[in-house]
Amino acid sequence: MSRISVRGFAVASATAVTAVGSVVGVASGSTMQGTNNDAEATASGTTLLADIPAGQQAQVQTASLTQQADAQAIAADAGAKKEAEEAARKAAADTAVAKKKQADAAAKKAAQDAKEREQEQEQETSRSSTRDASDFTVQSSYSTAEIQAMARQMVPSAQFQCFSNIVDHESSWNYTAVNASSGAYGLFQALPASKYSSAGSDWQTNPATQIKWGLNYMDSRYGSPCEAWTFWQANHWY
Repeated sequence: MSRISVRGFAVASATAVTAVGSVVGVASGSTMQGTNNDAEATASGTTLLADIPAGQQAQVQTASLTQQADAQAIAADAGAKKEAEEAARKAAADTAVAKKKQADAAAKKAAQDAKEREQEQEQETSRSSTRDASDFTVQSSYSTAEIQAMARQMVPSAQFQCFSNIVDHESSWNYTAVNASSGAYGLFQALPASKYSSAGSDWQTNPATQIKWGLNYMDSRYGSPCEAWTFWQANHWY
């Protein structure tokens, strides 16, 4: 049986071992001459572990295991890197969502604050342009048109229609109206009627004093005449 020559120094592999098994299998079922030929053909260009000097076989095996370990380490590093990238993307997405929610909340609050400031400015402007009950000359009697004219000068313009709606339903702008069953009195049907006295002692004869009381009542109890009107529509009283 001729010996296979070593063509250079190489690491033994599974292919080499398989090649050796193939050679042995062929030898068991054929003549020596056939075995020699098949072995030469199969092993051509292949370095077998048996062909490497005994002193170097351990080095070859160690080198092979080292290569395998390196390959596994590279694969593990690649997997860890991929997981880290996915975790970083998820964290970035979560952070973006959280920041958007914060920005939306801040924008909503800013809009609400701006609206409240605008309303306060409107109310302040309305107050500065309105007149008080004491600004009107006392008369012996007043027409509905005169009472409404006074109310327009005392009630903020943006609130007047709501204010007027309530007075329409309560007294039809009759400042001496009396409810026969309850005793409610005046433009706003105050009960007891003496409530008007907080706005002035002439409440029975001066509609401006009643208007002042009614406006203060709506502002303090509901926030504004329009809020009072909204409540009136739902309950038919205020």
